[in-house]
Amino acid sequence: MARAFLLVLDSFGIGNAPDAADFGDVGADTLGHIAAACAQGKGDQEGLRSGPLSLPNMDRYGLGLVAQKATGERPANLTYEGEVEGLCANACEISKGKDTPSGHWEIAGVPVSFDWGYFPDTIPTFPPEMTKAFLEKTGLPGILGDKHGSGTVVINELGEEHIRTGMPICYTSADSVYQIAAHEEHFGLERLYEICEIAYELVKPYNIGRIIARPFIGESPADFERTGNRRDFSVLPPEPTLLDRAKAAGREVIAVGKISDIFAHQGVTQKIKATGNPAIFEATLDAIKLAKDGDLVFSNLVDFDMHYGHRRDVPGYAAALEYFDSRIPELEAMLEPGDLVLLTADHGCDPTWHGTDHTREQVPALMFGPDIKGRYAGQRQTFADIGETIAEHLGLAPGRHGQSYLK
Repeated sequence: MARAFLLVLDSFGIGNAPDAADFGDVGADTLGHIAAACAQGKGDQEGLRSGPLSLPNMDRYGLGLVAQKATGERPANLTYEGEVEGLCANACEISKGKDTPSGHWEIAGVPVSFDWGYFPDTIPTFPPEMTKAFLEKTGLPGILGDKHGSGTVVINELGEEHIRTGMPICYTSADSVYQIAAHEEHFGLERLYEICEIAYELVKPYNIGRIIARPFIGESPADFERTGNRRDFSVLPPEPTLLDRAKAAGREVIAVGKISDIFAHQGVTQKIKATGNPAIFEATLDAIKLAKDGDLVFSNLVDFDMHYGHRRDVPGYAAALEYFDSRIPELEAMLEPGDLVLLTADHGCDPTWHGTDHTREQVPALMFGPDIKGRYAGQRQTFADIGETIAEHLGLAPGRHGQSYLK
């Protein structure tokens, strides 16, 4: 039996990357700053969590060790001192962005060597000729927003006007993205998807990586809530990824959460939708039950980034990490001889950092399974080493960009 389960803790960085200065992120450290805040009582929130950060399972697999290798300091309360039980590494990204597609594609063996396009932080932010074409092709009376913003904030700010006027809320961020928020009932979910497909074609000349449909419900800011019917319209990876290689070899590639969207549905044989980390973890366990010899399960736990990193919510991020860590024994209990689990991240999103953007950080690569011997595998110079390690484990042909560290 040789199965592989790849779980991305979206935005779980462990200290600034060697090129962090190029991104204005020198000093960013998602894990280290959360751990420090919790040790100082700044991660306490009544009814949610309190006390020092507690991640005993990831720590025994090498989390504290790789964070120390990345920054020179061990995060507060990650004090595991025995021989690490996982094959662990800290990995650096070579792609030019610090966004979700770049990180995931590189994890899957394909770094992004080109520059994404970005919209300026101005009001309006979108090129007027693009907006004009969008309105002509959709028949919409106009758009709201037309600026950089946080999704929950712009929905609270403009949601009632959107319901009243029928104009969608269009906004962006520091990522290469065009986001469209609309009410599932008043505007219509399928109509939202249709206008996103139109926008997808219009942003191509600007080299924008993704269109994201952001549906919501509710009637006022008091009860507006984004739903689980988000859909990403992504450009294709520039060459075949680990997923494509696995599918071509006749393996099942089971994508959980937003993985299928990130890869523009390429290389995926089954997809399981789920919303929120608890549901995504449950869906991952269900996928493990389905997986057979040679199969790959690939999951993204989005809440770390979307709900806590971007919103600069230290207690929320800490609680989410502790929840995930507490469920690792359930995953362990399902493993069979030959199985491999790899926990990693696609970028950082330090909740103590300025602004709301991702942060350019190294990420953990914690590998474990019944037959995996624990050791430190060094600092990896590209996330692609993660994908190539999985490829070797599954007996797939190697890719062009990384090297396995399985042995």
